[in-house]
Amino acid sequence: MSGARTIRIGTRASALALWQAREVAARIAAQSGAPGVELVHIRTSGDLQTEVPLWQTRGQAFFTREIDRALLEREVDVAVHSLKDLPTVLESGLTLAALLPRADPRDALLSRNGLSLAQLPARPRIGTSSLRRRAFLARLRPDAALLELRGNVPTRIDRLQRGEFDAIVLAAAGVSRLGLAQHVSEHLAPEVFPPAVSQGVIGICARSDDAETIRWLAALDDGAARLAATAERALLRHLEGGCQVPLGALASVHEGTLTLMASVCALDGRRQLSAQSRAPATAAEAPALGIRVAQELLAAGAAELMEKERAARAVEPP
Repeated sequence: MSGARTIRIGTRASALALWQAREVAARIAAQSGAPGVELVHIRTSGDLQTEVPLWQTRGQAFFTREIDRALLEREVDVAVHSLKDLPTVLESGLTLAALLPRADPRDALLSRNGLSLAQLPARPRIGTSSLRRRAFLARLRPDAALLELRGNVPTRIDRLQRGEFDAIVLAAAGVSRLGLAQHVSEHLAPEVFPPAVSQGVIGICARSDDAETIRWLAALDDGAARLAATAERALLRHLEGGCQVPLGALASVHEGTLTLMASVCALDGRRQLSAQSRAPATAAEAPALGIRVAQELLAAGAAELMEKERAARAVEPP
């Protein structure tokens, strides 16, 4: 079937979100007989909420909710997300139709003088908007002043270069996708600075009943990214209880084996719990692996650690 219709892709309007949406559009268009593709810009609550740090705000899906709502209301046909922003339980009527091949999952440190995290001077000012990054930074550099950092990737780098921070931490994949990798001072090792669940993966959602659109998206799905993300998201779903948690995790596929490592860290960095396990790299085993590692963390005391952190940063409702 050739271009009898146009597939409308819902996306945020940031430079990185547009890069991701255009990448999906190009991969659809590369298929024989593909329909036309149109990008539809949608503003999200995460774009509008800039006064209060997101990690202090109740709820989830700050960067995805409005796009998924437009998808359900048939204003768009496809939603493109950074998978790390997407809740582990999708809204009824939606399906995660495809995951693109994973880019570098690591976090990157960008510093004004090209210094690594260990080389930064005493009491460095480090910018991040992530609860997870704050926790692991506090563990590795307890002397650091951790400052709130919002805005798109170019804006954050500009603020670093203006001297507002000594260093900032961003997802390596986003920096690279925007052609800004020359600003990276250090890639942080996942063993000591585990990335966000699904970091580096682009997720593509469609309506569950839209078989025609799903047909074009299914060809884009990457098997290794699907297995890793399934394990990581099952882990997070088993742990989170609807709130953001200071959790880092990374799954990888090698020679038929799926390995998942994960750590939960106190916000002050003083306590860290870690677990790791392996399973055959199959669709049936991936979610079970995530649950098994989550249960190991819970048995080690992760629930109590996370509850303590939630209580410490509780926000009074308006």
